[in-house]
Amino acid sequence: MQDKRMTIQEICSLKGRRKITMLTAYDYPLASLIDRTGIDMILVGDSLANVVLGLESTTQVGMTEMLHHAKAVTRATRRALVIGDMPYESYQVNPQESVKNARRFIVEAKCGAVKLEWFPQCLAVTKEIIQAGIAVMGHIGLTPQTADKIGGFKVQGKDAEAAKRLIEQAIALEEAGCFSIVLECVPDKIAEMITRRLKIPAIGIGAGIHCDGQVLVTPDLLGLFERFKPKFVKQYINLSPLIEKAVTDFKDEVAAGKFPAKEHSFSIKEEELKKVS
Repeated sequence: MQDKRMTIQEICSLKGRRKITMLTAYDYPLASLIDRTGIDMILVGDSLANVVLGLESTTQVGMTEMLHHAKAVTRATRRALVIGDMPYESYQVNPQESVKNARRFIVEAKCGAVKLEWFPQCLAVTKEIIQAGIAVMGHIGLTPQTADKIGGFKVQGKDAEAAKRLIEQAIALEEAGCFSIVLECVPDKIAEMITRRLKIPAIGIGAGIHCDGQVLVTPDLLGLFERFKPKFVKQYINLSPLIEKAVTDFKDEVAAGKFPAKEHSFSIKEEELKKVS
């Protein structure tokens, strides 16, 4: 495993050589664990709104929250390329502020790139950010920040016309200068077509096996988020009952006077204690 941080160029060079891996992280402990496994990219996703902050929509987090969590993740990582997910208010509501906000992820949070979800003015904003020297990951298909405008949280590109739009969007983002693109909730055959058409990596989430890489929301993977479980999620372990048991054991041992035991306590020499009493 390499001991230096992955670069944009290295990520792009992996297309056609091996599958690329990406997971989300929002804090120091989890980011550190993920980084030690050799994961290629860590996304500080706006999914923190749901899985960390308990909010209903990703539109409910802004630059303050995203930068706060991104800083924690970059402090923890040494190898993975860290990508800051630009929140709804930072580039869609005020496109003219997009470059300024993107630069904050790079300068203040030390991220290596930012991610933007597709929206009507996406290409213009993407080009502005890239022209400012900031690497951009695109995101098409299901775009949670604007899900209300695309029919809700549903698979995108299921008819020929919609599929063609996705292909056109992917090509346009590549031409605009994106170094990679996330395909979310896209039929596997359409994702395969897009992946083959692009020279840059396509990272899938609910987009089938043929993408250049895969991303999941880490709390979903670990069984730490129980509100809902998307079809595309594979839960590799269910930590929730394990954590609940550990907390229950602590509570019970404190109540029974079993914790802290002698080995968890500090002592003082008898002669010093006599001077106090």
